[in-house]
Amino acid sequence: MMDPDFTAASIAARVRSGDLAPLDAVDDALARIAANDPRLGAFVAVRAEQAREEAAAVADRRDLATLPLAGVPIAVKDNVPVAGHRLGNGSKASPVEPATADHPVVARLRAAGAVVVGLTAVPELCVWGATDTADAVTRNPWNPGVTSGGSSGGSAVAVASGMVPVAHGADGMGSIRIPSAACGVFGIKPGRGVVPAELGVDSWFGMSENGPMATTVADAALMLSVMADRPELAVTADPGTLRIAVSVRSPLPTVRVDPHWRAAAERAGVVLGGLGHHVATAAIPYPSNPLPLLARWTAGTAADAAELNHTLLQRRTRGHVAAGKALRRWVTPGQVDHVEQLLRGFFADHDVVITPTLASPPITAHRWSDRSWPSNLVANIRYAPFPSLWNLAGWPAASVPLGIHPGTGTPVGVQIAAPPGGEGRILSVAAQLESVLPWQRVAPV
Repeated sequence: MMDPDFTAASIAARVRSGDLAPLDAVDDALARIAANDPRLGAFVAVRAEQAREEAAAVADRRDLATLPLAGVPIAVKDNVPVAGHRLGNGSKASPVEPATADHPVVARLRAAGAVVVGLTAVPELCVWGATDTADAVTRNPWNPGVTSGGSSGGSAVAVASGMVPVAHGADGMGSIRIPSAACGVFGIKPGRGVVPAELGVDSWFGMSENGPMATTVADAALMLSVMADRPELAVTADPGTLRIAVSVRSPLPTVRVDPHWRAAAERAGVVLGGLGHHVATAAIPYPSNPLPLLARWTAGTAADAAELNHTLLQRRTRGHVAAGKALRRWVTPGQVDHVEQLLRGFFADHDVVITPTLASPPITAHRWSDRSWPSNLVANIRYAPFPSLWNLAGWPAASVPLGIHPGTGTPVGVQIAAPPGGEGRILSVAAQLESVLPWQRVAPV
């Protein structure tokens, strides 16, 4: 059973009070990693000695009693710079030289007292919704036969298996929400500009954002407040009475929604209606033209790969890059304006919307990196068509665990999205769902 004190909020409170030494908190996390990671593959680098040294430095800080993440062991997705470590981004083509400085988000987390215990696995260039590399497959702790999701798959596994209480993720086409749903943790992608992005060349034309993944809404809110440098986000206040839409229609006419994922969204609506919200079924006006998303997804990857040795890229990634070069001319700002206009019309009558996070359970865990670009593309689109709209628009969205799929034994989750500035509202609604339908915080590993 999960230690109830193994949350970021509890660890930080105990460290601030002097009840827990930062080194002990870090050693506990390192022991969990040593016990669980060999069979799950969440980490590409474990910073045992560096983390212990940094924990000792945290203990000596004069401002220890005020640090929001005092002594909290965290994991960082291997797609942002961490000083002293190679930024691998899941690729053998990435430069081998270590980063000389932390990404701004990593710097904020460390300034708040967090200790980075390791870097987590991603698929090559963070393109895919399943996490595997040429060297390893990152497995779902609930069912090792299926994927952990991607591209923040390693971070999701690190949290879902109880190795760390919170982890950094990044989301360009659902890359926080997909693995959060697959592994049964809470993850939120903030809206554009809330948290420093600086992901790749241009953050996939503004679609990618950094965000937290955690076993509780409160921990995610706490971590997000640090990443955004907005302390008020740490408090999940009563949202009042909201107009909540439930939309279970598939974004793509060719993709069927699994009945258990659809039922989870409908159940969330029933629960929130019972709490006094005005809940109605509604259909999100998904764009009929998939080209703007496909063009940004592929062309963003092509930009990130421009300076890399393409002979070292995986076959599927070379296909993705080639498509991106061909589609780059189809990326225009007006496409986002059109989508925002559609969504603002929808949200004139609603405050938040709930959908299934995924259309079906996670796909099989194997070396997708050995398969062709079309097979990867089709597999990803079929099981995870819901999250990407909110990346294109740049609006906030989160995934909340809500039950277990009877067929695979893996978690089921719902997505909550809102207009710009709605991060606090999303967190508050998620906290209400958590209070009525609490989830098992970690997999039974």
